[in-house]
Amino acid sequence: MWDGLLHAGLSGSFLQLPHVPPTVGALTAHGAATAVYGIPFDATNISRTGANYGPRAIRDASRQYLTYNATFDFDLLSLNPVDCGDCPIALANPEKTFARAQTDIAEILAAKALPVTLGGDHSVTIPAARAVAERYRDPGLVLIDTHLDTALDVGGEELNHCCPITRAVEAGFDPEKVILIGISGWLNPRAELAYCREHGIRIIWLEDIWERGTKWAVDTALEIAGAAADGIYLSFDVDALDGAHAPGTCCPTPGGMTSREAIELVRGVAAHGLVGADVVETSPSLEGHTASTTALIAGRVALEAIAFHAGAGN
Repeated sequence: MWDGLLHAGLSGSFLQLPHVPPTVGALTAHGAATAVYGIPFDATNISRTGANYGPRAIRDASRQYLTYNATFDFDLLSLNPVDCGDCPIALANPEKTFARAQTDIAEILAAKALPVTLGGDHSVTIPAARAVAERYRDPGLVLIDTHLDTALDVGGEELNHCCPITRAVEAGFDPEKVILIGISGWLNPRAELAYCREHGIRIIWLEDIWERGTKWAVDTALEIAGAAADGIYLSFDVDALDGAHAPGTCCPTPGGMTSREAIELVRGVAAHGLVGADVVETSPSLEGHTASTTALIAGRVALEAIAFHAGAGN
């Protein structure tokens, strides 16, 4: 009997790291300080689908990277990182899927490891944020995205990839310690902007980055999300990037950020200290060729978040 997705499961781990199940006992025994976790789920997508292949594509692309960064003389292996595999998906059922994911991510957090989630559409941030809010009293949140993601629901569905920030606030994130970076004016509805204004959520528009640069954006993010006592949850949607840099996503952004700008932002935020991170919306089947440019930058973002959280560059 079929019991899951044919493309899910750990055919190859991120960076060829050891596979350790997401339990406190197993992670503690391994001494893992970082755990990669996949949620190959995109059943809530309102646009082009394919992000359910994201975790596998990112893991495949990660084979082109080393664990060592020569620039900073820093090796991720010092963190005993592991790959916890994929969430057991309940097909077309976000409630069951997210409950399972939240349980697994809670185990990673309880083992005092940094959870780095690979999506999947952006709805997968919902169980991760809930697990973080359950664990920490005062986390901040930085979203790097082209969309505000503050919808109340989509067609009555609250567990949607347009709603992760709304659900995070409901889970306990203080909206005044939430900042959204790289947002495009042409890709967001009036109602989501109204939610941000009503709740005091700070927005850095694409034009702000063009005018003031990434250092200013990082400084602003740390003033807001960095004011949280427990650290920052970082959510990175690959559609924040220009479609030329990340074509393999459900909603490519003409005029979005460059890969270099994204790396600068991730490094700056992660260096403050993270409570969790995710990289979402990688859809390799939408690139039209076998070399996944989008999966490569998604893997690079995950690497940078882990490394700079751990002190690379200091």
